Amino acid sequence: ACVGYLTNVAGIHFPGQLSSDISFESLSTMNPFDAWGAVPVAGKTQILATIFIAEMITESKEVHYTKGGPLPGMVFPAIDFSGVSEETMKRKRTSELNNGRLAMIGMMSFIAAHNIPGSVPVLGSNF
Repeated sequence: ACVGYLTNVAGIHFPGQLSSDISFESLSTMNPFDAWGAVPVAGKTQILATIFIAEMITESKEVHYTKGGPLPGMVFPAIDFSGVSEETMKRKRTSELNNGRLAMIGMMSFIAAHNIPGSVPVLGSNF
């Protein structure tokens, strides 16, 4: 979410049309919240349905991958971790969880800065 937000703020976009009357370029000139609002309902439905399906498939394992279960093959390519020590794997899992938490904090600051001007002094008016 943070990378997508920053990509939109930077004006980076796909070429072509999102729908018959909305170009990706026009969305990149808006702030991320207005750009999401301009996406047609059918597009939002497709995005959210895809995320929902991916989450259901990857999160419904008996033992979650953050608790030592197998990594979800739908999201991650098959990687052979047999040569990695358990201590290293534990450290890397902890790092991954912490990075995810930081990304959530970052996204919440973008939302706060957008909805409450001046609430996040480090962020300018583009956010």
